[in-house]
Amino acid sequence: MTTHPHLAGILTDLDAVIAEAPADATGALWRLTGTGRGLDANLIRLRPGTVIAEHAEPALDVLLVVVEGGGRIDTEDGPHRLRPHTACWLARGARRSLTAGPQGLAYLTVHTRRPGLGIGTGTSVRAEGAEGGETACLLHRVCPDCGRLATESGARFCSRCGTALPD
Repeated sequence: MTTHPHLAGILTDLDAVIAEAPADATGALWRLTGTGRGLDANLIRLRPGTVIAEHAEPALDVLLVVVEGGGRIDTEDGPHRLRPHTACWLARGARRSLTAGPQGLAYLTVHTRRPGLGIGTGTSVRAEGAEGGETACLLHRVCPDCGRLATESGARFCSRCGTALPD
């Protein structure tokens, strides 16, 4: 049995994270960290008009909750307006794209952690506390200037405009 020093508690004030971030900061402003957790969560901020190209998460369901600003999410069943406190369930395999509105868009994503990657017989072997797998959020692959989604997982620069990609 795993022992967790804190079974429940306040992690952060998302409004304060947004308020204290530099005005031009985009990408992940906050991430859930710590070993032994079963979830990943990210607070993401997009500039006005930023588009995250259509993509699908093949392995995980994702909960997206708008914290500030607004915009639009386009899914297979059409466009949907996003505004503060809108919650979206993004089922694994569902195609979607996001467009930030004129005030920009800040949203929280939450999903189960990916299991560690392994080679072998199909059983996963991980060191205790090791981080593993690729994040469900592909925002680290989205160019902050032109919005292009890098197709290469290790890309460091946008292939369209040359801007450095977020970490």
